[in-house]
Amino acid sequence: MKRATSIGIATTTVFYVLCGCLGYAAFGNDAPGNFLTGFGFYEPFWLVDVANICIAIHLIGAYQVFCQPIFGFVESSCAQRWPESEFINGEYPINIPFCGQFCVNSFRLVWRTAYVVMTAILAMLFPFFNDFLGLLGAASFWPLTVYFPIEMYIARTKMPKFTFTWTWMKILSWVCLVISLVAAAASIQGLATDVKKYKPFHTEQ
Repeated sequence: MKRATSIGIATTTVFYVLCGCLGYAAFGNDAPGNFLTGFGFYEPFWLVDVANICIAIHLIGAYQVFCQPIFGFVESSCAQRWPESEFINGEYPINIPFCGQFCVNSFRLVWRTAYVVMTAILAMLFPFFNDFLGLLGAASFWPLTVYFPIEMYIARTKMPKFTFTWTWMKILSWVCLVISLVAAAASIQGLATDVKKYKPFHTEQ
């Protein structure tokens, strides 16, 4: 798990730095939010299609990972509040050929479907996807990716204060906090600009 996490974070960091820093260095504020088609070039079509498929796979997986805590919290809370409800707690086994038995829960099916539909409608209502996603990323990057893992590692290893490793981990945490605050400020500025020309169910060019 440690090796997989290290490879994943390193790969993500390289791509984000290339897209963010080099894109800004080359185009400044005119850098497009979509590097695939933001320049007006759509060829070769197969390369753009493959890249879009990779993005879809990435976002579908990320959506599932980030939504599971929300799903789990709502479902466990409802199960505790209404323990006698067959709609919330009932499990109905269904045999799927070549896959075995699969249990279906009515509440889980309705609630998760409604959640996905609601988030899809909200995404269509807000066309400024890049700035909104940037704000969410900036808000979650420092606490989830940097602060909590560092603090948990320090607590687990019982690392003494002001040692070399402790000092550099704290410096890393503060530097990443500053980066997150700057990214959040830039996203808020972009959202404020987009709201001025906001039209529901329209994409921003």
